[in-house]
Amino acid sequence: MGPARNDVDGGGRGGTGPPRPLLFLDVDGPLIPFGAPPRRHPGGHPTYGPVDATHPLLNRIDPEHGPRLAALPCELVWATTWMSEANATVAPRLGLPALPVLAPGAGGSADVGRSADDEWSADVGRSAEDAWYGLHWKTRPLLAWAAGRPFAWVDDEITDADRSWVSAHHPAPALLHRVEPGLGLTTADFGVLAAWLSHH
Repeated sequence: MGPARNDVDGGGRGGTGPPRPLLFLDVDGPLIPFGAPPRRHPGGHPTYGPVDATHPLLNRIDPEHGPRLAALPCELVWATTWMSEANATVAPRLGLPALPVLAPGAGGSADVGRSADDEWSADVGRSAEDAWYGLHWKTRPLLAWAAGRPFAWVDDEITDADRSWVSAHHPAPALLHRVEPGLGLTTADFGVLAAWLSHH
C-alpha cells in the first residue's frame, strides 16, 4: 500500500487524468522566518497572535499562507524536521488538514508513528555518499516518494548539489525552490509555484 495522500486539492485533476504534482514543504524558513529580519521590517519579523510558550516562533506563521497553499494545484506533503508535529502544531494555524509527512530514509512512507519528542539532525537519514556529494537528507526520500511524478520542493536549504542530483535521477519535471529564510514565503514565491505547478 502506498503512502497516504492529502485531500486538500481533491486528489487529482477532477478525478481524471494524471495525479497533480506534489509539493514538499519545509516549515522553518518558508513558513517560520528566522535570522536577521529584512530591512523592510526594522522592528522585527511580523507576528500573528500571541507567543506560544512551547514554540515561541510559531506566531511568525502567516495564517494567510494556508489558503494560498491549499489553492495551489498540487498535493501537499510536509518535508520538515518537525515531522508529524507539523500536523499537530503548524497545520491548525494555517487551516490545513493533516498532511502526509516525509521521513528520513522513508522511501515514500508516511511518518505516522514517530513521537513529537523525537529529534532529527541535519544528517539523519543521509549516507556517507550523500554527505560527500553535499546532498540534503531530504533529497533521496523526496525522489523515492515522488516515484516519477512531477514535484516542487520548497525549502531554505536547497543547494546546487540537490538540483544537479535531482536533474540526473528524476525522470519527471521538478522545481527545487529555495526560500530566503529571513523573509519566508512571499507573494513572489507563490507566483513562481503557481505558474510552475499549473503547467505540470
